[in-house]
Amino acid sequence: MHQILSKIESAADLQKMSVGELTTLGAEIRDVLCNLLSTRTAHFASNLGVVELCLALHSVFDFRRDRLIWDTGHQIYPHKLVTGRYHEFSTIRTKGGLMGYPNPHESEYDLFMTGHAGSSVSTALGLKSGDDLRGEPERRSVAVIGDGAFPSGIVFEALNNAGGLKSDTLVILNDNKMSICPRVGGLASYMDRLRTTPFYAGLKNSVVETLNKVPLLGDPVERFLAQMKEAVKAGLHGGMMFEDLGFRYLGPIDGHNLVVLRKYLQMVKNLKGPILLHVVTEKGHGYQPAAADPVFFHTPPAFEDDNGCAIPKKSGGSPAYTNLISEAIGNAMRRDNRVTVLTAAMCQGNKLEKVREEFPQRFFDTGICESHAVAFAGGQAKTGLRPIVDIYSTFLQRSYDQIFQEVSLQNLPVLFTMDRAGLTGPDGPTHHGSFDIAYMRIFPNIVCMAPGDAYDAQRMIDFSLTLDGPSSIRYPKANAETLPGDRQPIELGRSEIIRWGRDGLILACGTLVTECVRAADRMRQDGLDIGVVNARFIKPMDKDLLERALRECPFIVTVEEGCLMGGFGSAVLEAASELGLDCSRIKRLGIPDRYVEHGERAELLADLGLDQLGLIATCRALAEQRTHA
Repeated sequence: MHQILSKIESAADLQKMSVGELTTLGAEIRDVLCNLLSTRTAHFASNLGVVELCLALHSVFDFRRDRLIWDTGHQIYPHKLVTGRYHEFSTIRTKGGLMGYPNPHESEYDLFMTGHAGSSVSTALGLKSGDDLRGEPERRSVAVIGDGAFPSGIVFEALNNAGGLKSDTLVILNDNKMSICPRVGGLASYMDRLRTTPFYAGLKNSVVETLNKVPLLGDPVERFLAQMKEAVKAGLHGGMMFEDLGFRYLGPIDGHNLVVLRKYLQMVKNLKGPILLHVVTEKGHGYQPAAADPVFFHTPPAFEDDNGCAIPKKSGGSPAYTNLISEAIGNAMRRDNRVTVLTAAMCQGNKLEKVREEFPQRFFDTGICESHAVAFAGGQAKTGLRPIVDIYSTFLQRSYDQIFQEVSLQNLPVLFTMDRAGLTGPDGPTHHGSFDIAYMRIFPNIVCMAPGDAYDAQRMIDFSLTLDGPSSIRYPKANAETLPGDRQPIELGRSEIIRWGRDGLILACGTLVTECVRAADRMRQDGLDIGVVNARFIKPMDKDLLERALRECPFIVTVEEGCLMGGFGSAVLEAASELGLDCSRIKRLGIPDRYVEHGERAELLADLGLDQLGLIATCRALAEQRTHA
């Protein structure tokens, strides 16, 4: 049992603690995090890096009334532990347990489910504006945002707005020199200069020494800080970017020094106007393997600690779809020097490290800037290149307008490979790729595909690169399977018949087709002859097959790992209606009109009736209805 942590009922308890007690509490938090990773995969290095920052924030502010937004939210674990959720923490990222991101349903300390990067400054500014308008100007608003998320376009929109409003908003820039992967771009270089310039750091040390000498901050200290700031501006950069945007910039300071953190937070708590506090932390701090390799330890597999060495627990199984797609992208780039690949700070997540190493001139990591990545790809395609935009389904939503304007409207040959389509398991509703079928298929010119298995996945990459317009391929966070028997080549708008059935037909969109085959095998043993079709294409729809199926089969069940509203099943209904066919014999299975909570992917599929037992139950019920009709 952790002596301090186990007794915390509310983060308000931290305000009574000494620095020594907070330091011990930090050690207990790190121990809890390491113990968690012995049982399951979870976000790790990012949480280790914010322990002291979290403790300092909660010991200075009272976030039962003040406002706190953690950007992206995967570094929320220390916050959860000190806000009364220690005794439930072992359930995190399990079905029915704590969410791995902020969750307002769990605690008054969590204001938003923040699973996408960049929105914290906007929401914190909105919270402050709302509190001011409601007559509560004393409530402080704080956004904690990492340097990896900071280049997101929405961040600068918010900074611009905050500078104009002159709102009392605190932005804490958590600078750990990392996103999920190492940072890229000009802003990263700018922050490197701020962090490493000896003269600049020396001035800040002088500020800390001055702060140590004064118990209360008044105008003389503020004048001293202003003078130091002007010296830095004149001597180093000719104008600080953040201050030019209307922010008072302080830092950089050591994000693992509780004394310094608390002192600066006490100071900025009473300052007026927009403030940016630059805090330097180390991702993985306190656990040497994670600090040495923060990319691997961002979300590592479950591991055992052996005298300071992390030994991953073995996991078997076939290659993941992510690996197969990455391999196919690499093969395409070897064959055709027009092919490029773009990702948005997810090189590791999309398993593109080998591609980056082999083709550095044709690999582009834009940082967490999905809108820019898509428009950038449109520009490349206009010159005759064949760009592949490799972004998670849930994150590609951030570039919706650019998919429309810069790609679809221009009819440019950009290929979107959408990883994590469908249910992503423990990451939960912020990360489930539920909506890409609905948001991609509505655009003219685009071809939308979903591989049924490993065979399809890699061949669809090659097929897409022969098209003259935009295309998309969706695939799940799952290990790949391969359907048995001879296979049919990929042809535009053509489904693949795995088997035909006299009693009904399952029309499967995506990799659940293998589960559909297993369900059909079991039903055949019971005398129910159900066919299975691998749809392959969402758009264009295989209308010839659909017409035959509705002519010959008593019923059709559409299966998709995506939202029902606007999804594949809806596309089937639309096509049947256009053909003048009887739509009443079409049953749709997929994700209903609600957000799906977190849990293992198999558990969630079972809940939605998309596993083998659910498919069998649906087909048997439909067969019985036809018998009694």
